[in-house]
Amino acid sequence: MTVLNLKKEDKMKKDKKNMLMASWEDLENDSNEEKESEYDAQVILLLDLEYSLYVFYKFLQGSSSDYSNHHNQTSLSSQPSLASVPSLNKNYHYSCSNYSTASYNCIATLKGHNYYPSSLTLSAKFLYSGSSDREIRSWSKQSLLTTTNNIVLAGKGAVKSLVVHSDKLFSAHQDNKIRVWKITNNINNHHDHELQYTRLATLPTLSDRVSKILLPKNHVRIRRHKRSTWVHHVDAVSCLALSHDGALLYSVSWDRTIKIWRTRDFACLESVMNAHDDAINAVAVSNDGRVYTGSADKRIKVWKKKKGDGQGVVGEKSKSKNKHYLVDTLEKHKSGINALALNGDGSLLYSGACDRSILLWARKEEDKEEEGGDGKMVVVGALRGHGRSILCLVVVMDFVVSGSEDKTIRVWRGFGGREYSCVAVLEGHRGPIKSLTAMVDHNHDDPSQASMVVYSGSLDCDIKVWKVFVPLL
Repeated sequence: MTVLNLKKEDKMKKDKKNMLMASWEDLENDSNEEKESEYDAQVILLLDLEYSLYVFYKFLQGSSSDYSNHHNQTSLSSQPSLASVPSLNKNYHYSCSNYSTASYNCIATLKGHNYYPSSLTLSAKFLYSGSSDREIRSWSKQSLLTTTNNIVLAGKGAVKSLVVHSDKLFSAHQDNKIRVWKITNNINNHHDHELQYTRLATLPTLSDRVSKILLPKNHVRIRRHKRSTWVHHVDAVSCLALSHDGALLYSVSWDRTIKIWRTRDFACLESVMNAHDDAINAVAVSNDGRVYTGSADKRIKVWKKKKGDGQGVVGEKSKSKNKHYLVDTLEKHKSGINALALNGDGSLLYSGACDRSILLWARKEEDKEEEGGDGKMVVVGALRGHGRSILCLVVVMDFVVSGSEDKTIRVWRGFGGREYSCVAVLEGHRGPIKSLTAMVDHNHDDPSQASMVVYSGSLDCDIKVWKVFVPLL
């Protein structure tokens, strides 16, 4: 064996040793999460406090930026509107100033969070809220003003997103992790609205980390001199969504990746690398499995899953069969996208961004007729009325509810998918609306009206509960 070959072999061994040492160090850091010292917790809390004070200061100045984007963006008031996209507002000049077609009441203001609620989600009996100071709270929908003691302090940063599946609560965090909580009734308490949380897992799981750490093909480059296994998010996990059957959990991150997890055993099945050119802020999944992602790069991308078995990395050299591939890129927004929402059958997609407009996208007619079509979509038009960034969206029946940096919530009603009317503007928050969720009010017995309950979280740290009544057509 020549001297050159020996040197080459020594170099390969050294590189492999360095990779394993770096990976093991990463694994040790993850496993030490459970043993975080009191000093570290105090430092983290101080950092979060500093961030929250900065947000509040900017809010007092009246020039708060869009906090759901990874990068600073210019004030929305100085950005042009989407003049090239036709308006869907019915009788636009007065529809957004005439709210007589709907009535609403704020039935409760939920206080308890010391920092703004960044995520809201509903289960059968409870409202869950996650805040920017790592706190998760549960609220009984039957006794809203009763604050429960079910508070979970989790992770090193803000709670970015919450979803519920069966008896499990999934939470996404700014510390790059996803946590899974088992929800059970507190047997030591006689109130049926008291719950217990038990942490089942932190994703990626220890099993995933150990199984991927030794093989070099499982390592991906995340920075110039930094590598990590593909199961790890390496920046804030910004949004979560479940597949229609609840078997899969989709997570998107500011690290520009999409990851797919199996909810049965929390295994990471796939990672779509470099899915966007900038931070990903939103994800939505249709009933037929199409995945929509919205990013600060101003684009919405549509993904579809190839049939087959396997797991692996998309965007890297891999023989994985179980990949999501890109089928369409939707480009009309002029600024970063903050929110996505689908209607019930997945034929309509709503997107909200910093350009003050909500865009409506519809499936192409030929794609509707073709079973298993690629999911190509075209822009139909825009809903206009908000004065600043659209930060959150939710769809209930034929209604679209939008929350904005302008401190208002608007309720839009669709007429045949081509015309919309702003039927209500909910005012009362003292800060930008950061999170929304809503449900049909099944307890409303007036046959002449449709009723829904809207929950809103704001940078003023309050959660408000609204009842909206709209006459039936």
